[in-house]
Amino acid sequence: MTAPSFPLTVNEPGRADAALSAALDGLTRSAAQRWLEEGRVTRNGLPLKKNARLEPGDTLLISPPQPQPVDLVPQDIPLDVAYEDDDVIVVNKPAGMVVHPAPGHPDGTLVNALLYHCGNSLSGINGELRPGIVHRIDRDTSGLIIAAKNDRAHLALSAQLQDHSLFRLYHAVAVGSFREEEGVIDAPIARHPVDRKRMAVCRPGEGREAVTHWKVLSFDHGLTYLTCRLETGRTHQIRVHLAHIGHPLLGDTVYGAKKPVPGLAGQCLHAAKLTFTHPATGEVMTVEAPLPDWFTAVLDKYGLR
Repeated sequence: MTAPSFPLTVNEPGRADAALSAALDGLTRSAAQRWLEEGRVTRNGLPLKKNARLEPGDTLLISPPQPQPVDLVPQDIPLDVAYEDDDVIVVNKPAGMVVHPAPGHPDGTLVNALLYHCGNSLSGINGELRPGIVHRIDRDTSGLIIAAKNDRAHLALSAQLQDHSLFRLYHAVAVGSFREEEGVIDAPIARHPVDRKRMAVCRPGEGREAVTHWKVLSFDHGLTYLTCRLETGRTHQIRVHLAHIGHPLLGDTVYGAKKPVPGLAGQCLHAAKLTFTHPATGEVMTVEAPLPDWFTAVLDKYGLR
């Protein structure tokens, strides 16, 4: 038995396995390759090979396997729900909470909490019945993250993420003073060639497109308070881009100074605003999350507000 088939429009060029994994957030590259090898992905009625070249606008028909329950324990972890209905849920994630279970973090994650909170309202397009996490934010970043409760919503939100219409605005405190009031960082990102746990800006054609728009709000004490709007959503994008231009985030011991900042558990970054088109009603919705106390304490300490 298989799950219902669904169409998927490609928004980024590349190999079929990479494009499929990018379009369906949560689907690993190896899983995408397995689907392609099993003939579950067709273009114009013909099965695709994993190394087939896809172009923006190509329409694929996906026939995923029957979704299976995940081997994860639902946990009654309090959630700060900023918005919720039958199709989507937007959570204001605290800094320190991991989004997905991973080695070293088998439970206590946002997914564990959502499995408990959502009950039977789960997405299954990635082969597992689980909340459809559409985008991610780092463990030590606080703020808004959206999840889909069903396949229709998951596909619609994933498409918005791919065509850059899902608006995400972050507040950040970076080291140093900027010469201009606003600007754009357009630099592709890939895995670091040596440290595979890190990301790095790479030469054009070697990584994935990454674009960050920034705007200065205030500056003092050698620090700058700014907003960052993501046009794309690569792993660690804001952290990597700001470090690349010489302004790493305050408290980021991976891409900035190795010495932790007293009072900060990680980088000073908060996902403050999220705008999306509702997958069922078509209404453009905006959800906002106020700055957490630890962030405002930094602003007050350094005279940034």
